[in-house]
Amino acid sequence: MDRKSTPVTYSVHPGVATVQRWVATLKEATGRALDEWIALVKADGPPTETGRRAWLVSQHDLSANSARWIAERCEEKGPGDDDPASYLRTAVEWVDEMYAGKKAALRPVHDALLASALALGGDVRACPCKTIVPLYRRHVFAQIKPTTNTRIDLGLALRDTPVSGRLVETGGFVKKDRISHRIAVSRVEEIDDELLGWLQAAYDLDAVATTDDD
Repeated sequence: MDRKSTPVTYSVHPGVATVQRWVATLKEATGRALDEWIALVKADGPPTETGRRAWLVSQHDLSANSARWIAERCEEKGPGDDDPASYLRTAVEWVDEMYAGKKAALRPVHDALLASALALGGDVRACPCKTIVPLYRRHVFAQIKPTTNTRIDLGLALRDTPVSGRLVETGGFVKKDRISHRIAVSRVEEIDDELLGWLQAAYDLDAVATTDDD
């Protein structure tokens, strides 16, 4: 079967809702709606995206995120970052691009890891970005990342869990990153009981209430 004809197993990234809220409240918060900001930037702002970001922050007191999003919209960048349907189409393209060329042999590993994660429970959501596929429950509890041409790193949010076996610390816990550990995977056969046990542990940990906002 053509891979692109298989059912989409991805969910809308939480960031899409964040941008939707931003667009809806922009005029109330800043005095201008998105289309008004775009018109102003194109008429009076600098010619480059970088310059426009800095100008919006320094001259109009916008936040860094607002300045970035407006500047990107002026360049017609970001395919529908507030449109769920557009995001899902782009998510499929991002994953296809991750495993194009020399990384193509890793696609079966990605698919098997994704299937294993989704099988943990109906509340698991896979929300691709350009270079990784984060896996959410309440927060990100794992991520699938094709790190090299021959290896995927399964990142895991295991807090200060001691390492053992194939589990490696990333240093993320000390830096207050969600992903604190990883397991390298090069073949489908390496998705074994040890790996699945750590994936289950990360999923279970995310059911516990924390003060994290990630």
